[in-house]
Amino acid sequence: MAIEFFLPMNPPTVTHQEKQVRVVNGKPRFYEPQELKNARAMMYDRLCRQKPAEPIAGGARLVVKWCFPRGRHKDGEYRVTKPDTDNLQKLLKDCMTDAGFWKDDAQVCCEIVEKFWAEIPGIYVKVETV
Repeated sequence: MAIEFFLPMNPPTVTHQEKQVRVVNGKPRFYEPQELKNARAMMYDRLCRQKPAEPIAGGARLVVKWCFPRGRHKDGEYRVTKPDTDNLQKLLKDCMTDAGFWKDDAQVCCEIVEKFWAEIPGIYVKVETV
């Protein structure tokens, strides 16, 4: 089984790593800043429209191409600045789990991730069973 789609959007640059902590009664409490909550809600909403009828069982290969608005860069030029691909992937995989692509993102046993400057911004996603 394979699922392939493109989410036309400006990819969020806020990542899962940007959770905040505050101390309440001497205990740390983690929370998401509003910008991260907004990015999570937007990504979840768009992913729900693409989810499979049944969650993927077994292992999965995930291919993702993050296409950021190119500005002064050439179309297709690699983006070599923040955010880091591993931080981008964490938010995406969490949202894909919540949307029902699989039961647990631990099922993703192979990942291919690239980030580019692009004329058409968005996120290309391909999920295959392995």
